[in-house]
Amino acid sequence: MEKMIVAVIFGGCSNEYEVSLQSAYSVITHMDHDRYDKVLIGITKEGSWYRYQGSEENILNNTWWSDKENCTPAFFSPNRYVNHLLENRNGIVTETLIDIVFPVLHGKNGEDGTLQGYLELAGIPYIGCDILSSALCMDKDRAHKLVELEGINTPASVVFSRSQVMEEIVTQVGHLHLPLFVKPVKSGSSIGITLVTEKEELPRAVAEALSHDERIIIEEYIEGFEVGCAILGNDDLIVGEVDEIELETGYFDFNEKYSLTNSSIHMPARIDHNITAKVKDTAIQIYRALGCSGLARVDMFITPNEEIVFNEVNTFPGFTDHSRYPNMMKGIGLPFSEIIDRLIQLGLER
Repeated sequence: MEKMIVAVIFGGCSNEYEVSLQSAYSVITHMDHDRYDKVLIGITKEGSWYRYQGSEENILNNTWWSDKENCTPAFFSPNRYVNHLLENRNGIVTETLIDIVFPVLHGKNGEDGTLQGYLELAGIPYIGCDILSSALCMDKDRAHKLVELEGINTPASVVFSRSQVMEEIVTQVGHLHLPLFVKPVKSGSSIGITLVTEKEELPRAVAEALSHDERIIIEEYIEGFEVGCAILGNDDLIVGEVDEIELETGYFDFNEKYSLTNSSIHMPARIDHNITAKVKDTAIQIYRALGCSGLARVDMFITPNEEIVFNEVNTFPGFTDHSRYPNMMKGIGLPFSEIIDRLIQLGLER
């Protein structure tokens, strides 16, 4: 049987560039060599695209881009359904047929509908959520508003743009109860987020969030703990085990997500059967309300009164061996390589 040609895109012009390298390395090394031919496409932090043909280990240690002999400037042909990757080799353009794109990118310019729009224009099949769903899920404000229309609880919040002055922001959050989270509206991996316990901390937190996005969301802290639910599928959905984040102090910030110094991930979550079923049902409802397809991880809070409060959806969550999404799927018997196989089929099916 002829092998399928899968273009794996990694890196990206994003503040989650390093996370993408780790996820991409895991995807590449778990992909079935007998079924797939991999075409590796790296995007530098500055946004330059290259076909990379060097050692996969150099992706993991972020030296791939300095391997000039194995980096060729490349881009997808915009001619619809030609499905070619075009490479500029010393002024000579070569073409490589691509069957499907596996965009292992996190955050802006990769997970927010930008890349998905490029691939839609080119008519190239790809894995994961479509343009609209990717954009909605990246936008915390709009995602919350749509989920709220489904009758699902969301944190009380207020949204501000860069043009608004600090005095106005302080006044408009007066009805919210401390502590507060100050977040960029569009960002992932908890980058740019600050937990504010005193109103005097707001200016610095606002400045930090605005350094990552044009809009910020300030929302109330939810008492309780966070759970996640991994979902795989387009129409017929597979739901993984629910996991739980246990924190000793603070919140699940960027460093904690990738070090687990003061936190633990429990999979399955330490909740009873009824709450587990409710979490899964709510996650499916959110997944469908936001138009997700392929995969997503839906994150929610469970309050002391066992109420479920929506937090966010990650349309391409961390994808390393120790990441939450693959582990939740492993909890129902799906190994990493089978997740990859199913995602490729779902991308082609759509």
